[in-house]
Amino acid sequence: MTNKDFTPFPILTTERLTLRQLSTDDRQSIFALRSDEEINRYLNRQVACSVEDAIKFINMINENIKTNNSIYWAITLTGIGTFVGTICLFDFSNENSSCEIGYELMTKFQGQGIMKEAAEKVIEYVFQTLQFKKIVAFTHDDNQDSTKLLARFNFIKSIKENAGVNIYTLTYLNWQR
Repeated sequence: MTNKDFTPFPILTTERLTLRQLSTDDRQSIFALRSDEEINRYLNRQVACSVEDAIKFINMINENIKTNNSIYWAITLTGIGTFVGTICLFDFSNENSSCEIGYELMTKFQGQGIMKEAAEKVIEYVFQTLQFKKIVAFTHDDNQDSTKLLARFNFIKSIKENAGVNIYTLTYLNWQR
């Protein structure tokens, strides 16, 4: 049995990070993240063209959180609140006791272990709080940083989705330390 209820919103913290809910105050950061060519290179999504696009995105995300269809955290530096990226869970399946994870990090904060720290906390949340048994991740063949991150947590490459995209899975049994 899964425990999928995002009210109140679950704020997660680590030594360096606070994972909190997005607000329209994040519009400039979300616009920067979703319009960055380097970040979007491996993602099949509509690029943000304006701050208004970012506001619409934030509102859509928060509506999905209200209905427990997904959860999406802003990753910020604890103490100073600097927005550095996002991490989310979506495509929940009670039948398969699974969900999908997605993440993105502002270019200037990459290579500092931030996403590893955030992902570790979110994975713990999936298995301990939500009580799901499997996490799925999709990543592009050429996105070596993402592939390395998934490998650090024992995600296993399962199948190739389509040209250049791989599916990785992490089960509760493979995660347990």
